[in-house]
Amino acid sequence: MSKRKTWKEKLHDSKDFPRVQPIEEHQEKMWGEGTIVIAKPIEVDEIMKKVPKGKLITINKIREILADKHGATIACPITTGIFARIAAGAAEEELQQGKKRITPYWRTLKAGGVVNEKYPGGIQKQIEFLELEGHTVIPKGKNNFRVLDYEKYLV
Repeated sequence: MSKRKTWKEKLHDSKDFPRVQPIEEHQEKMWGEGTIVIAKPIEVDEIMKKVPKGKLITINKIREILADKHGATIACPITTGIFARIAAGAAEEELQQGKKRITPYWRTLKAGGVVNEKYPGGIQKQIEFLELEGHTVIPKGKNNFRVLDYEKYLV
Protein backbone atom coordinates (compact mmCIF):
# COMPACT_ATOMS: atom_id res chain seq x y z
CA MET A 1 0.00 0.00 0.00
CA SER A 2 1.55 3.29 -1.08
CA LYS A 3 1.79 6.29 1.22
CA ARG A 4 -0.55 9.14 0.36
CA LYS A 5 1.20 12.26 -0.97
CA THR A 6 1.22 15.39 1.16
CA TRP A 7 -0.24 18.58 -0.26
CA LYS A 8 3.30 19.97 -0.50
CA GLU A 9 4.39 16.92 -2.53
CA LYS A 10 1.40 17.40 -4.82
CA LEU A 11 2.30 21.09 -5.19
CA HIS A 12 5.79 20.24 -6.41
CA ASP A 13 4.69 17.35 -8.67
CA SER A 14 4.74 18.95 -12.11
CA LYS A 15 4.10 15.74 -14.05
CA ASP A 16 4.51 16.81 -17.70
CA PHE A 17 3.16 20.32 -17.14
CA PRO A 18 3.08 23.05 -18.27
CA ARG A 19 1.54 21.86 -21.49
CA VAL A 20 -0.04 23.99 -24.22
CA GLN A 21 -2.29 22.15 -26.63
CA PRO A 22 -5.04 22.93 -29.12
CA ILE A 23 -8.54 23.20 -27.67
CA GLU A 24 -10.27 20.01 -28.77
CA GLU A 25 -13.33 20.19 -31.00
CA HIS A 26 -15.72 18.98 -28.28
CA GLN A 27 -14.43 21.76 -25.97
CA GLU A 28 -14.80 24.61 -28.49
CA LYS A 29 -18.46 25.23 -27.59
CA MET A 30 -17.42 25.99 -24.03
CA TRP A 31 -14.00 27.61 -24.53
CA GLY A 32 -13.82 28.68 -28.16
CA GLU A 33 -11.00 27.99 -30.61
CA GLY A 34 -7.32 28.31 -29.90
CA THR A 35 -4.97 26.79 -27.36
CA ILE A 36 -5.25 25.81 -23.73
CA VAL A 37 -2.48 25.66 -21.15
CA ILE A 38 -2.39 23.26 -18.26
CA ALA A 39 0.07 24.95 -15.93
CA LYS A 40 2.15 23.47 -13.13
CA PRO A 41 0.61 23.51 -9.65
CA ILE A 42 3.54 25.58 -8.35
CA GLU A 43 2.78 28.29 -10.95
CA VAL A 44 -0.69 28.75 -9.48
CA ASP A 45 0.82 28.90 -5.99
CA GLU A 46 3.36 31.53 -7.09
CA ILE A 47 0.57 33.80 -8.35
CA MET A 48 -1.46 33.29 -5.16
CA LYS A 49 1.60 34.14 -3.01
CA LYS A 50 1.90 37.58 -4.66
CA VAL A 51 -1.52 38.81 -3.54
CA PRO A 52 -0.85 41.34 -0.76
CA LYS A 53 -2.82 41.68 2.45
CA GLY A 54 -6.14 43.43 1.84
CA LYS A 55 -6.15 42.54 -1.86
CA LEU A 56 -7.92 39.72 -3.70
CA ILE A 57 -7.61 37.70 -6.88
CA THR A 58 -10.04 35.41 -8.68
CA ILE A 59 -9.33 32.04 -10.23
CA ASN A 60 -10.27 33.61 -13.58
CA LYS A 61 -7.55 36.27 -13.16
CA ILE A 62 -5.03 33.54 -12.33
CA ARG A 63 -6.12 31.80 -15.53
CA GLU A 64 -5.56 35.01 -17.54
CA ILE A 65 -2.06 35.38 -16.09
CA LEU A 66 -1.21 31.76 -16.89
CA ALA A 67 -2.57 31.98 -20.45
CA ASP A 68 -0.52 35.14 -21.09
CA LYS A 69 2.61 33.59 -19.58
CA HIS A 70 2.38 30.54 -21.83
CA GLY A 71 1.06 32.25 -24.95
CA ALA A 72 -2.18 30.28 -24.86
CA THR A 73 -5.73 31.42 -25.59
CA ILE A 74 -6.94 30.22 -22.17
CA ALA A 75 -5.74 28.35 -19.10
CA CYS A 76 -7.65 25.24 -18.10
CA PRO A 77 -10.36 26.19 -15.59
CA ILE A 78 -10.50 22.70 -14.11
CA THR A 79 -6.81 22.18 -13.38
CA THR A 80 -6.31 25.80 -12.28
CA GLY A 81 -9.00 25.32 -9.63
CA ILE A 82 -7.55 21.98 -8.56
CA PHE A 83 -4.06 23.48 -8.34
CA ALA A 84 -5.36 26.39 -6.22
CA ARG A 85 -6.83 23.80 -3.84
CA ILE A 86 -3.48 22.00 -3.73
CA ALA A 87 -1.71 25.32 -2.96
CA ALA A 88 -4.21 25.94 -0.14
CA GLY A 89 -3.66 22.46 1.27
CA ALA A 90 0.13 22.88 1.16
CA ALA A 91 -0.17 26.27 2.89
CA GLU A 92 -2.33 24.77 5.61
CA GLU A 93 0.25 21.99 6.15
CA GLU A 94 2.93 24.66 6.56
CA LEU A 95 0.74 26.58 9.03
CA GLN A 96 0.28 23.41 11.08
CA GLN A 97 4.08 22.96 11.07
CA GLY A 98 4.44 26.39 12.66
CA LYS A 99 5.33 28.45 9.60
CA LYS A 100 4.06 32.01 9.77
CA ARG A 101 4.41 33.09 6.12
CA ILE A 102 2.24 30.86 3.96
CA THR A 103 0.40 31.23 0.67
CA PRO A 104 -2.61 33.44 1.54
CA TYR A 105 -5.06 31.14 -0.20
CA TRP A 106 -8.14 32.83 1.32
CA ARG A 107 -7.41 35.83 -0.93
CA THR A 108 -8.13 33.69 -4.01
CA LEU A 109 -11.84 33.74 -4.78
CA LYS A 110 -14.06 32.02 -7.29
CA ALA A 111 -15.80 34.02 -10.03
CA GLY A 112 -18.06 36.76 -8.70
CA GLY A 113 -16.05 37.14 -5.51
CA VAL A 114 -17.38 33.87 -4.09
CA VAL A 115 -15.50 32.27 -1.19
CA ASN A 116 -14.08 28.83 -2.00
CA GLU A 117 -15.71 26.19 0.20
CA LYS A 118 -13.12 23.58 -0.81
CA TYR A 119 -10.22 25.35 0.88
CA PRO A 120 -9.00 24.02 4.24
CA GLY A 121 -11.42 24.76 7.05
CA GLY A 122 -14.27 25.40 4.66
CA ILE A 123 -16.18 28.63 4.21
CA GLN A 124 -16.06 29.68 7.88
CA LYS A 125 -12.27 29.68 8.00
CA GLN A 126 -12.05 31.70 4.77
CA ILE A 127 -14.54 34.21 6.14
CA GLU A 128 -12.48 34.58 9.34
CA PHE A 129 -9.27 35.22 7.38
CA LEU A 130 -10.99 37.66 5.02
CA GLU A 131 -12.67 39.60 7.82
CA LEU A 132 -9.33 39.86 9.67
CA GLU A 133 -8.03 41.63 6.57
CA GLY A 134 -10.92 44.11 6.58
CA HIS A 135 -13.26 42.49 4.06
CA THR A 136 -17.00 42.11 4.55
CA VAL A 137 -18.40 38.73 3.55
CA ILE A 138 -22.10 38.42 2.74
CA PRO A 139 -24.39 35.51 1.83
CA LYS A 140 -24.88 34.81 -1.86
CA GLY A 141 -27.62 32.27 -2.33
CA LYS A 142 -28.20 29.25 -0.12
CA ASN A 143 -24.71 27.96 0.74
CA ASN A 144 -22.40 30.51 -0.85
CA PHE A 145 -20.75 33.65 0.43
CA ARG A 146 -18.99 36.44 -1.41
CA VAL A 147 -16.79 39.37 -0.53
CA LEU A 148 -18.78 42.62 -0.63
CA ASP A 149 -17.41 44.99 -3.29
CA TYR A 150 -14.63 42.50 -4.05
CA GLU A 151 -13.93 44.30 -7.35
CA LYS A 152 -12.42 47.21 -5.40
CA TYR A 153 -9.76 44.93 -3.94
CA LEU A 154 -8.66 42.98 -7.00
CA VAL A 155 -4.99 42.99 -7.92
